[in-house]
Amino acid sequence: YKLLPNFVNANTQHICGRYVCCSPGHVHSRGNHVMGCAPSLKDRPSDSTTNSIRSAVLIQKWYRRYRANLEIRRRCTWNIFQSIEYSGEQDQLKLHNFFNAMLSNMVADGDGPAPLIQAFNILKFYNDQLVYSSDNVLAFSTFTDFIIADTQTMVDRMGDTLNNLLDGVEVEKTYKGPHLTFPLTLNQLHKMVQSFKRKLTLHAKYTVQLLLEVRRLLKAQGNIRYASTSLSKQVTVCGDLHGNLSDLYMIFHKNGLPSVNNPYIFNGDFVDRGQFSTEVALVLFSCFLMNPNEVYLNRGNHEDHVMNIRYGFVKELQMKYREHSRKVISLFKDVFSWLPLATVVDEQILVCHGGISDTTDLKLLAKIDRHRYMSTLQPPGGCDDISTMSQEELLEWKQVLDLLWSDPRAADGCYPNTFRGGGTYFGADVTANFLQQNGLKLLIRSHECKSDGYEYTHNGQVLTVFSASNYYEMGSNLGAYVRIQGSGLECRVVQYMSAHSPALRKVSFTQRINHVEQSALQDLKDRILASKCELLKEFTNYDLNHTGNVLHYPWARKLSSSDWCFAMETVLEMELPWRMLKTKVAKCDNNGDVMYESTFEELEEFEDALTILTRQLDIRLKEAEISDIAHSLDLNNDGCIDFNEFLEAFRIVDNLGKDQTRKVTRDNSNDDVIIHAPDIAGAGQEA
Repeated sequence: YKLLPNFVNANTQHICGRYVCCSPGHVHSRGNHVMGCAPSLKDRPSDSTTNSIRSAVLIQKWYRRYRANLEIRRRCTWNIFQSIEYSGEQDQLKLHNFFNAMLSNMVADGDGPAPLIQAFNILKFYNDQLVYSSDNVLAFSTFTDFIIADTQTMVDRMGDTLNNLLDGVEVEKTYKGPHLTFPLTLNQLHKMVQSFKRKLTLHAKYTVQLLLEVRRLLKAQGNIRYASTSLSKQVTVCGDLHGNLSDLYMIFHKNGLPSVNNPYIFNGDFVDRGQFSTEVALVLFSCFLMNPNEVYLNRGNHEDHVMNIRYGFVKELQMKYREHSRKVISLFKDVFSWLPLATVVDEQILVCHGGISDTTDLKLLAKIDRHRYMSTLQPPGGCDDISTMSQEELLEWKQVLDLLWSDPRAADGCYPNTFRGGGTYFGADVTANFLQQNGLKLLIRSHECKSDGYEYTHNGQVLTVFSASNYYEMGSNLGAYVRIQGSGLECRVVQYMSAHSPALRKVSFTQRINHVEQSALQDLKDRILASKCELLKEFTNYDLNHTGNVLHYPWARKLSSSDWCFAMETVLEMELPWRMLKTKVAKCDNNGDVMYESTFEELEEFEDALTILTRQLDIRLKEAEISDIAHSLDLNNDGCIDFNEFLEAFRIVDNLGKDQTRKVTRDNSNDDVIIHAPDIAGAGQEA
């Protein structure tokens, strides 16, 4: 439409067919003007003008179709990423329920609990938990002689009881990071940030000291904190960060550090998934220590020990703290359990991580002993079996679970969140009733990645904010934070996208979609290969023509498009546009039928590498021969060539032998890998 004014005369008002009419109320019949409104030859546009208008309309149609196609691809890619993410969370919950049920049904020896329950109780993951020594002072047990005890029993008397956690933790002379003293100062925070930019890890001694200080302050706070904008006139709400340090730097760069005049609410999920979860948590905890009344830290569903084991935070701590990692892990576990559950701004806006349900009661939540919930995915401390819990305990547990795990949905009502496996789906009617009963006007939550970094739902009464940009893949989504300001508590959303290099900031929208789509399809193919046996069984059930009996012609094993889609959705339990995706993950014939065994072919990348290699070495091989080589290396026919299969090929053709080949290959692969951390100085580029 922007092009049309360039081709239409200023006196014309309406375009139709090949004529331009001055009157918008004309009538046409088969493209000809009637009722005397036909233009005179003098006013009739020239052929060149008509062609220009047609060209402009054609360009607009093509461009709109092109953009619509990109949007469809973006939404499809988004559905793939979200389905895989939520399916993983659901699998984690199923795994927990399975092992919990298995252990609770073990036969006990004598009057005590079963030995396996003592050894593998989910509440006690590590054998080095805090225990009491002979003088009734908390201490860590050794590897060989230990007594399992939950951090629930941690009691600090005037701060002296936990001092022995630092026993044996000495700062080496070679340590180049910051040296912390308490109370923390702004200068120390800047030094910590600079050290993180240089990829340095805060020493275990200072990490333990910092966590103990944070724990001391958190214990004095209630389950629900109350923030006021009477002094600052504004407050900033940040969503999930998930270990993305560059996004935290971006927020501070654009919005400033926390202070009396610049308070912050960080709405949970500081850790897991990202590479710098430790650094993000330590920076946030340091800001909290410096400004305990201006920094509000809400608990998310990933401030949870079970989730930390599953999604990488525990592994990260083990890698960064080595011999002291057990102490640090246990302290993080305990500190997370003391985080408040929600924050209320000026008694008008509720900020919580997940959402609500039709049974959410803020008064009841304020009275719960939140420290009992080391993990919301398991019964609270002191309850080994759900069947032994009272109705009151079950209700309290549901209150916490719903607050951290729930998601809003367009449909009215409240029903179980089967997609995630925990919490509820709540509709606009549930939101309206909850806000009215509690005298609130808005619910701000996080928990869900949004392509624009934020989203309003439920008639503007629910605002989702997600602060981790590039969450699924580089360019997959924007990050955002919300500034609540003014006497009317108006919400101003600020969007951004952090980029690690200037080249990535110049990527076009089309290039970004292509890159994200390829990454999503690769993740989906990995998911498909992991379920190969179940899918093949399901395909065979739908193969009524028994095309699978044609063993020498794999391409003849076909299913109709609808049967293939239904089998994929049934086995993978992922509601995706499979008809659109079928050509991306499998081969189809001219009739649209799917050659279902091609769903598991994953050797194209290796074949491409062989093609490039043969060209460089001037080796003449046909495409069919390259494909045969790739399939020959795939000894177990799983569609992938792993390291052992690759070495087996060397063993067959190499005179060095298998052991020597393995040694040579490993020696040549021991190059240092440098991971570039985000730079706060370069974080100021907006999307």
